[in-house]
Amino acid sequence: MGSHHHAPTGHRGRLAIAFGITTAVLLAEVVGAVLTGSLALLVDAAHMLTDAGGLLMALLAATLMARPPTTRRTWGFLRAEVLAALAQAAVLLAVGTYAFIEGLQRLFAPPEVASGPLLAFGILGLVGNLASLAVLGSGRGANLNMRAAFLEVLNDALGSVAVIASALVIAATGWTRADAVAGMLIAVLIVPRTLKILGETTRILLESTPRGLDLAEVRTHLQALPHVVSVHDLHASQIATGVPVLSAHIVVEDSCFHDGHAPQILDQLQHCVAEHFDVG
Repeated sequence: MGSHHHAPTGHRGRLAIAFGITTAVLLAEVVGAVLTGSLALLVDAAHMLTDAGGLLMALLAATLMARPPTTRRTWGFLRAEVLAALAQAAVLLAVGTYAFIEGLQRLFAPPEVASGPLLAFGILGLVGNLASLAVLGSGRGANLNMRAAFLEVLNDALGSVAVIASALVIAATGWTRADAVAGMLIAVLIVPRTLKILGETTRILLESTPRGLDLAEVRTHLQALPHVVSVHDLHASQIATGVPVLSAHIVVEDSCFHDGHAPQILDQLQHCVAEHFDVG
C-alpha cells in the first residue's frame, strides 16, 4: 500500500528569485574578497557559490518534482528533492571544513585586511541574504529541498554578520586575526546544520522506516482485523517529504476468496493504516 498524498509543490518561483539574488551577491563578494584580502569574505563568497549552485539544484529538483509519474517512473521524480538536498549538504560540508583549516592557518600568519571595503561588502551580502530569506521563508517547511535551500541562505546571512563584525573589530582595534576568527565561525555555523540534512537524506535513501512509525504497532493493528491470518514482509520507507510508503504481504482466510469479499478486506486494511498511522 502506498500513500496517495501528492508531493508538496516545488516553489519554483521562490527558488528562482532567491537564486537571482544570491548570484548577484556572490559576484559582488568575489570582487570584495579580491580587493580586501579577507578570508571571511572569501569563505562567505565560496559559501555563496555553493548556495547559488545549491539553489540551482533545488530549482532543477523542484522542476523535476512537478513532472507527472510514468509507467517507468511510478513516483515521477519525487526523489529528486532528496538527491538535491544531499548534494547541497555535501558541498557545504566541504566548504565548512576548508574554512576552518584555512582560518587556523591565518591565526598564525594573519594577512592585512582592508576593513572599510570589507564592512561595505558584508552589509551588501547581509541585505541580499535577508531578501532571499524573506522569499524562501514561507515555503521552508514544504520539503527537504526547500529546507536545505533555506538553511543555506540562513547560514549565509549569519556569515555576513560575522564578516561585518570582523570588519568593525579590525577598524576599531587593528586586530586582523578577527577576519580568520570570523571565517572559522562561519565554518562552525555551516557544519551542524549540514550534518542534520545529510542524516535525514541518508535515512530516506537507505529506505529507513519513517520517524514516528512503529512497524510492530502497524502489524498488531493489521493482524487484529477480521479474516487476517498473518502479516509478512512488512516494510515502510519514504519516497520524499510527505510521501511515506507501506507494503506488506497479508495472508487471509481461504473463505475470503470463495465468497468474493477479498477486495473488501483490502479496503479495510487501507482504512486501518490511514486511520491509525500517517500512511495512506
